[in-house]
Amino acid sequence: MKKTDTAAAQSASELIDTRIAELADWRGQILYRVRELIKEADPDVQEEWKWRGTPVWSHDGILCTGESYKAKVKLTFAKGASLQDTAKLFNASLDGNVRRAIDLHEGDVVDAEAFKALVRAAIALNTSVKKARSKPNK
Repeated sequence: MKKTDTAAAQSASELIDTRIAELADWRGQILYRVRELIKEADPDVQEEWKWRGTPVWSHDGILCTGESYKAKVKLTFAKGASLQDTAKLFNASLDGNVRRAIDLHEGDVVDAEAFKALVRAAIALNTSVKKARSKPNK
């Protein structure tokens, strides 16, 4: 079976499980932890696998992606520039008009409550946009 056939046969959640296990270091631990926090913030979150191997969490649209690099795990919030980040979690992609990111490095600890609040804010934004689009024009 080709690699693409294997990926198609696995669910996104299984592919994310595999990615976490493959990392087998601090990056896997961070990705596991943020995934856990996302699910706590939104038990109905949808996990997706996009762009040749990027974990994506969605609810009425993309909330964030979880990319792993050699020296960091990058959590990119699709509409982060529109979110209130009172805890100042965003520390990357700050110049963009739409996205914002959180770069996590070895030894970093995620502020669980602030992170979950950010996820909930992203859900609220996505949901409000979806509702606004579904209203009939007068």
